[in-house]
Amino acid sequence: MDDERITIAAEPADSDQGRALLAEMEAEVEALYAGREEANPLTSVVADLLPPDGALLIVRAGGEPIACAGIRRWDGSTGEIKRVYVRPGFRGRGVGRQLMAAVEEHAAQLGYRRIRLDTGREQEAARRIYESSGYRSIERYNEAPFATYWFEKDLPPAPP
Repeated sequence: MDDERITIAAEPADSDQGRALLAEMEAEVEALYAGREEANPLTSVVADLLPPDGALLIVRAGGEPIACAGIRRWDGSTGEIKRVYVRPGFRGRGVGRQLMAAVEEHAAQLGYRRIRLDTGREQEAARRIYESSGYRSIERYNEAPFATYWFEKDLPPAPP
């Protein structure tokens, strides 16, 4: 990946590539939690990830999409990060941390003052990234079927 240029940009969540990454992420989560009582097919949040209140950031390496993360409105001053996904061949290379920093910056540009997210017990690597990125544990705030951990982080104001 050292010789592949990494870019991160907001792209339409309803594009073919956006939908493909979201579908890969959903398939992976469904496989992680298969056979569990709480396992339900994930519903698409594509409409929530569209402007003006949402966005889907896509990471590309050498022009190829390798990761994504969405942001959607939770309330007037809070955004929620959804569908954070890094393709398996690109994990462990810092892509997730770069993506989280970019989605936080984008959330601030959308006017959010804080951001929330959740993750499940089978996604320990994600939980470690969130905790080491300054997210603090909070009480359950949603009914996400696979969630075990809920986090929140205050965002600095977006630069003018």
